[in-house]
Amino acid sequence: MKKYMIAVTSMLLCLLFGIQSNSIAQAKDSTHKKVHFTAEERADKMTNKLDRRLNLTKDQDKKISDINTDITRRMEAIKTNTSLSKKDKMQQVKALNEERSQRFKPVLTPDQYKKWNDWEMQKKEKMEAKLDKKQQKRNG
Repeated sequence: MKKYMIAVTSMLLCLLFGIQSNSIAQAKDSTHKKVHFTAEERADKMTNKLDRRLNLTKDQDKKISDINTDITRRMEAIKTNTSLSKKDKMQQVKALNEERSQRFKPVLTPDQYKKWNDWEMQKKEKMEAKLDKKQQKRNG
């Protein structure tokens, strides 16, 4: 009887630890998964954010949405093109970002364009700081 109780207790403990470690692993998996949006969804998110920040007119909203959709589709094609080197991809993405900037200019008012451009510069600076920090961790 004593052996039976020890065996049952051992099995229950193993089961308990197995369930607990499995739930922890699942929690880690779900927190580290990146959500992948389609090019159109990313374009919509960007346009909505610009609309909120810049108070776009309906006409501006439509034009900005069309530009964002075009650029994000082309960026997606670049990112999935396995024949391009990382350097080529970066150069093409940079060119698309510059194109977006030039296409936004006639659509936005000068004040809106300045606000958008300042916002883009802040994002770029944050990203560069993040990359610098990452590089320092690798080297240090």
